[in-house]
Amino acid sequence: MSETAPRTGYREVLNFINGRFEPSREGRTFAGVSPVDGAQVAVIHEAGRADVEAAVKAARAALKGPWGRLPQAERLAILHRVADGIQQRFDEFVDAECLDTGKPRESCRHVDIPRGAANFRVFADLVKNVPTEAFTMDTPDGATALNYALRVPRGVIAVVCPWNLPLLLMTWKVGPALACGNTVIVKPSEETPLTAALLGEVMNAAGVPPGVYNVVNGFGPDSAGAYLTEHPDVDGITFTGESGTGEVIMRAAAQGLRSVSFELGGKNPALIFADANLDDAIPTIIRSTFINCGQVCLGTERIYVERPLFAEFVARMKVATEQLKIGPPDEPGVTLGPLISQLHREKVLGYYQLAVAEGATVVTGGGIPDLPAALAGGAWIQPTIWTGLPPSARTNREEIFGPCCHISPFDTEAEAIAVANDTAYGLTGVIFTRDLARAHRVAAQLEVGICWVNSWFLRDLRTPFGGMKHSGIGREGGVHSLEFYTELRNICIRY
Repeated sequence: MSETAPRTGYREVLNFINGRFEPSREGRTFAGVSPVDGAQVAVIHEAGRADVEAAVKAARAALKGPWGRLPQAERLAILHRVADGIQQRFDEFVDAECLDTGKPRESCRHVDIPRGAANFRVFADLVKNVPTEAFTMDTPDGATALNYALRVPRGVIAVVCPWNLPLLLMTWKVGPALACGNTVIVKPSEETPLTAALLGEVMNAAGVPPGVYNVVNGFGPDSAGAYLTEHPDVDGITFTGESGTGEVIMRAAAQGLRSVSFELGGKNPALIFADANLDDAIPTIIRSTFINCGQVCLGTERIYVERPLFAEFVARMKVATEQLKIGPPDEPGVTLGPLISQLHREKVLGYYQLAVAEGATVVTGGGIPDLPAALAGGAWIQPTIWTGLPPSARTNREEIFGPCCHISPFDTEAEAIAVANDTAYGLTGVIFTRDLARAHRVAAQLEVGICWVNSWFLRDLRTPFGGMKHSGIGREGGVHSLEFYTELRNICIRY
């Protein structure tokens, strides 16, 4: 990543291939736009087929060459240096993430960038301590055979990343992939390429060999995303994003029978039982609904409240929502930034209009906030709460990915479980209750990959992470990441 001449003030974001920043071989670029005010902040070089081909060749050569021959201890030490490099350039990463996403600076400082560094440390330490199988057996002729398993790298991994948590979710994949000895080609979102480029500088400084970490910028169809996922020399594809895009990638991966790991969309429920502690539940659900302007795959869009608590819950959610402060990243006290783009705002506003057309009661929000003229070009939107819609309403069935939720009453535990599971998705769920037996009973019946009780986004990185149904394929986190980023090889020795 480099700066162009001062007369433009734009950052020039190059592709990162074989340890070098390179311009587009076809000379194609596109504009990076701030979601805060709509101003252009970057010129981004779009990778074509030739760029992707060069990145794959570099990754394959590094896999067979210096990275593949490096002892595990040296490889893991390098990854700790990568984590150190992120910490040493912490403020630069925060600036880049805020510029790309518009999210509040405090969120980047306390969540996004620290987790980006932690993802390298956690998996560098984990791979040293995960055992494989070993068995002895008697052979028919009276000898003995020892069988043991080795974990070997899967190979060249395509890492296709979303725009909502750019560094965090990218390193969540790159960290374990490199720890296991793979090489990677990252395709960041076209909306948020800055931290992926900056990480290339950190990789070089940490001593990561050329070709191990590559970045190709661009879009999906007829661009870097398609060229990368269709490439026959890519051994595995990991993707976080929208379920429809996952289907497209899966079709591409079928050519050559490449492995995939997908964390996809969600229409996540929260169940608030009548014995819940609202002093804990309200601020937690406010976070799960509105953090990052609702652009979190784990976020809550459907809330079901036991009827005796329903009116109070809705009233308190309204008050808490209207206390959120909307504004640009550096404004003190800001808790809600913009959506990622004007295009995404059009989508979310379309759902705001659909909810009303379907008969929803707008408890709060529903439109665009009044902000200073300097921010008029930004992708700003009001946090919104609805009531009054049936489970069959599109607003209650389709992922919106904005700062909004619908709140419905329920009368029985069985009804709560049924409405929570009545969705094509199955990523996360939240339960609030003081009844421990109910917590265990209900959590076991929710069709989700992750269920939080009296909490949300409380993550131990050793635990399985992923979704059911249309919310994903496979699991990452802890040993489960190793299961995707490695192949098991059995060795049988007769003696």
